[in-house]
Amino acid sequence: MELDFTDDQEELRASVRSFLDKECSLELVRAVVESGEAPEKLWGSMVALDWPALAIPEENGGIGLSIVETAVVVEELGRSIAPGPLVPTVTQFAPVVREVGTPGQRQRFLSGVASGSITGTVAVADHPRRWFLDEVGMTAWRDGDRWVLDGTKVGVMAPGEVDEIAVVARVGDGFGAFVVPAADTRVSPMHSLDATRPLATVDLDRVKVPDDRALGEPGGAASGAGIRRALEESTLALALETVGAVDALFQLVLAYIKERQQFGVVVGSFQAMKHKMSNMFIAIERARALCYYAVAAVEEDDERRAAAVAMAKAASDECQHLVCQESIQSFGGIGFTWEHDCHLFVKRAATNAALFGRSADHSLAVAASIGVVAS
Repeated sequence: MELDFTDDQEELRASVRSFLDKECSLELVRAVVESGEAPEKLWGSMVALDWPALAIPEENGGIGLSIVETAVVVEELGRSIAPGPLVPTVTQFAPVVREVGTPGQRQRFLSGVASGSITGTVAVADHPRRWFLDEVGMTAWRDGDRWVLDGTKVGVMAPGEVDEIAVVARVGDGFGAFVVPAADTRVSPMHSLDATRPLATVDLDRVKVPDDRALGEPGGAASGAGIRRALEESTLALALETVGAVDALFQLVLAYIKERQQFGVVVGSFQAMKHKMSNMFIAIERARALCYYAVAAVEEDDERRAAAVAMAKAASDECQHLVCQESIQSFGGIGFTWEHDCHLFVKRAATNAALFGRSADHSLAVAASIGVVAS
């Protein structure tokens, strides 16, 4: 299993970070929070740089790179807490279409993703704490030459900024994925910590979906397996984004304690602060290592990929809890204020932790994968 980055991947990381430092400043992020408007210019620049096309197969109009390149970009997006539809489009919508869709459907939707003309997200959970495929309750059934979807999905990312929603539903004893135009659904904003990337509840009141928007063969074994694989990529992407966000927060704290003085000395010289910083650094590096191990497992389709993704998500959630808590305390009173940038990173990391399964859920999944179950 290859765990080293190539020179091209390191160059990609450097170019993405350079672009985001210039075009996605914290001032821009704050403007999005305060105005509630999507950053159209930023999205246009990302499209111009072909970021949506990176991991789209060449036969579908993309560049044909691997999930490793997507992971590099997503971690950097987290470091900048970048708003916009790129993450849900390339790590949620596109994998579902790629894994489940027919060749014609992949060409139809993925070519649009690659060109930036189609944005999308995925709707999985029927309950805020039920993110695994086997917990899906919404049903879909045939009605003549169409499929009918009836139910409610929660925690859908960026619904007001995307064109299409890949809705996961039960079909008989299996599962299916259906591409529904966002305009055909009823979207209700959810109260979310992270105002840079809204979440919503999506109601589908007996929405009818034509056959050409039912990906693959709904209810078949291949469909269920493909959806699971796609959701693993989506879960892993959120873990990586969280690692990027908490690492940027850690760097803010590090810079602060090197300057803040008390009793005539910098607070970073205090033994208690050194312990805090060491614990945060170790947690971040542990989470990052597990994330990129999972990236390698997914890229090589290793049989351990599901367990690796679960370990990565659990580690990133535990990491964000520690780093966010210690960071706010390290900044002291200023860390609690709206004017300080700390809360922007905390809110992105905490929101990601609540999506696609929490740490405890994924820890149980890891335990089950090695035969340890509750008595």
